[in-house]
Amino acid sequence: MVLRRLNSLSPLNLKDWLWQPIFNDMLDLLSIFKLQNYPIPGEFLYKRIVTESSKKTIEITTSTWASKFSKIKQIRAACIQGTGPLSVLNLVIIPSIDYNLPFFGADFVTLPNGHLLALDLQPVLKSNRLHTEDVWEKLIPIHNRWQSLLPEGGDIPKEAKPYFSPGFLWTRLPLEKNSNLTIQEIIRPAFREYLSLYLQLISNAERVPKDFSLKLQAGQKSYLKYRSLKDPARGMLTRFYGKKWTEDYIQKVLFKID
Repeated sequence: MVLRRLNSLSPLNLKDWLWQPIFNDMLDLLSIFKLQNYPIPGEFLYKRIVTESSKKTIEITTSTWASKFSKIKQIRAACIQGTGPLSVLNLVIIPSIDYNLPFFGADFVTLPNGHLLALDLQPVLKSNRLHTEDVWEKLIPIHNRWQSLLPEGGDIPKEAKPYFSPGFLWTRLPLEKNSNLTIQEIIRPAFREYLSLYLQLISNAERVPKDFSLKLQAGQKSYLKYRSLKDPARGMLTRFYGKKWTEDYIQKVLFKID
């Protein structure tokens, strides 16, 4: 039985959740920082529905974990577990605008038609050479090593390209026994290596001048607006929880623009 979380920092233990080991890896790597609770409205910390038909009972749970620490405005994980092949971990790390850091993004989605898996350190000012230009020489070798072991995920929308880096790891896997092995032996260590690099960047980051922080703020708002408008989970969440809860969750929690 999954118990209601008392606050956003409470650990998650979702029964049979495919992404639990990766979530635990995240907590392990983040333990070098002093995490603080990031407030999430209570109605979005945990949501559960059960539907029954003559053929089967379907249970869907959505849990939200969030925190913050020095240099990082928000770490937010949206975690979905459902009856059958439905398992999602959507993780976004948003840095403070006082530091010249990209976003960290991980999107691990398992649906009846397969796994959609993405990892990136996402720029918010891709056309500005002063923004994270030194990151890609560190990230691209990591990307190339892991992507070479995976099928390509396919094209991404043109309007989305400004928000992805040269180190964007993107793949699709069929639902089969071997795919779970691929997740454990390739996706999981790739996640650890991407996040380890990101945490190293955080540790080394120094404050930027006020005028540049304002540019970073504008870039972050543009990114979050794009994500909130184009969130591919909108349809699925609406079917589960209704339009009002879903729109509030997307706008106030998943991609909140401060």
